[in-house]
Amino acid sequence: MEFAYDSRTEELRGRLLAFMDEVVYPAEPLFEEQVAAAGDPWARPPLMAGLKAEARRRGLWNLFLPGDHGAGLTNLQYAPLAEITGRSPHLAPEALNCAAPDTGNMEVLAEFGTAEQRDRWLKPLLEGEIRSAFCMTEPEVASSDATNIATRIERDGDHYVINGRKWWSTGAMDPACEIFVVMGRTDPDAPRHRRQSMILVPRDTPGVTVVRGMTVFGYTDGPHGGHGEVLFEDVRVPAANLIAGEGEGFAIAQARLGPGRIHHCMRLIGTAERAVELMCRRALERSAFGKPLAEQGVVQEWIAESRVRIEQLRLLVLKTAWLMDTVGNRGAHTEIQAIKIATPAAVEWILDKAIQTHGGGGVSQDFPLARLWAGARTLRFADGPDEVHRRSLARRELRRHQPA
Repeated sequence: MEFAYDSRTEELRGRLLAFMDEVVYPAEPLFEEQVAAAGDPWARPPLMAGLKAEARRRGLWNLFLPGDHGAGLTNLQYAPLAEITGRSPHLAPEALNCAAPDTGNMEVLAEFGTAEQRDRWLKPLLEGEIRSAFCMTEPEVASSDATNIATRIERDGDHYVINGRKWWSTGAMDPACEIFVVMGRTDPDAPRHRRQSMILVPRDTPGVTVVRGMTVFGYTDGPHGGHGEVLFEDVRVPAANLIAGEGEGFAIAQARLGPGRIHHCMRLIGTAERAVELMCRRALERSAFGKPLAEQGVVQEWIAESRVRIEQLRLLVLKTAWLMDTVGNRGAHTEIQAIKIATPAAVEWILDKAIQTHGGGGVSQDFPLARLWAGARTLRFADGPDEVHRRSLARRELRRHQPA
């Protein structure tokens, strides 16, 4: 068993670490200033264009996407790179054109899109010229069960007509968002997992209304394109906008969410590393009751436990990435669910201890910890809540021990 990164991964890690030190971390304060000055919480800070240009110049672009469309990296090669971007999740992933929901939407178009769909939408997404949104979750139904989705996609001659309401549509608030990937029902009478389809809806199509932006624990999550509530009222798009075919929506969603789940977990490990770094620095700088925080037993326990959890998570994520590369997403299903259960919860715990070490500063805007905590806590819902993954994982485990 080889634990060392291969030469290409090491070379890219070196470039990315330099990019973070020289470009991303110095841009973080300016990013906050530009967002505040814009007056629009979902506005694109001007500095982002410069970050993207510099990342591309350094050969750090579309690292997430294997095959001809992206950098050609395996999941195992991408994992340590995504981890590094997770240290500044509101800047680095988008700077590298590796931010959700564009990553998942690009994967869908690359795998399931027609030549025309890839030329019209995948190409500008790969170039970073536009952004996209993913519209799956709905306010009226328990969307943890994707078969509940009620938005209708009905055939009418050479078009489909879409009616429904979505929320938590990631990317919808970004001014650069030009295309929505929408999941809805095409045949309510079909078998349970064949009722849904996915379709491409240009943002400027008549009948599409972005009703409002959704905040995450009070944060806009703007750098990820924000999350919107979107209303579709008699929205007509050409039949050619359907992805793959009628009834393929659930299967496409599952194919999309596997890589998305591991990408989130990869980045969260980097978030945890930054939290430990901040916690240690704070503990060494501050004193209470006559000695540095670093000498307080409870703080030492938090630091030690954080290191143990990070190392455990990283090994599990790397094993999952290796399995996805060798036996495919289906063969890695158990491990994908395991990391999705374990990683957000553990990183949330680590961030909580880092916040506690910072005292009142930890919950303020003077440190990144509160925003990072909000992101980690939210990921216990994203791409399926903890409870759904635990239920599925337990049922799979039980099947192994049932009588033949």
